[in-house]
Amino acid sequence: MPAPERIPPRGVSAGAVELLTHGELTVRGQIREASNAVLLCTVAYEGEQADCVYKPVAGERPLWDFPDGTLAQREVAAYEVSEATGWGLVPPTVLRDGPYGEGMCQLWIEGDADAAEPELLALVDGETPEDGWKAIGFAEVGEGRTALLVHADDARLRRLAVLDAVINNADRKGGHLLTGPGGRLYAIDHGVTFNVEDKLRTLLWGWAGEPLPGEAVAVLSRLDEGLGEGCALAEQLGSLITSAEVEALRERVAGLLASGVHPKPSGEWPAIPWPPV
Repeated sequence: MPAPERIPPRGVSAGAVELLTHGELTVRGQIREASNAVLLCTVAYEGEQADCVYKPVAGERPLWDFPDGTLAQREVAAYEVSEATGWGLVPPTVLRDGPYGEGMCQLWIEGDADAAEPELLALVDGETPEDGWKAIGFAEVGEGRTALLVHADDARLRRLAVLDAVINNADRKGGHLLTGPGGRLYAIDHGVTFNVEDKLRTLLWGWAGEPLPGEAVAVLSRLDEGLGEGCALAEQLGSLITSAEVEALRERVAGLLASGVHPKPSGEWPAIPWPPV
């Protein structure tokens, strides 16, 4: 029998979702650095095969500020919102049954080893970033020294900063950024999102207080419409997160449109996740 055809990491999203939803999951190993159970799998369906990540709800560690057993649903909700923006920043993600019960299943993104991608994060000397970079803050680098942590002034990261503000991402670390074939930026690990309280913690503060670009305003306007009562996106999210969280999402989108600027740290919650990478 011929070997299954391997689909590319980013192809037709609907095809990837169908594969993830209906395919047979085979566990290949565990990613032990993660705080929750993260299993590396292959998924095969109708002659196609791909690598994926499976995070069973049963392997989630309780958190004091999020309801138990909800992280997988939040990951899927983040994917749905990402798709609604049209930016495709989150790999195809579904909620499904698996070898260890219900969980999140997400397409594995393989980086392009041959691509000469510019750095997205860096530590630099001095108190101000060079052109093309945005300051995050100072970090201790040992022996009593500090360096300025910066991120690239990159349109892909700026889109992600807007998405994170919308979904109220409480944990945007540098290690959650993946560059796929063709320089496409992906973001992973969205289990701590959609809280009704402001919990935005991110490395992408470089645009804080700056006017939102026209592209972002147009996307937020579409989201505002799509989150109306009875709309498909709102209905879909309502099956994944609570009604209060959907309403808080609406309010965040409306708030961004009203202010017209990237949000600033609230001062009531640590602004940068730890560890940052």
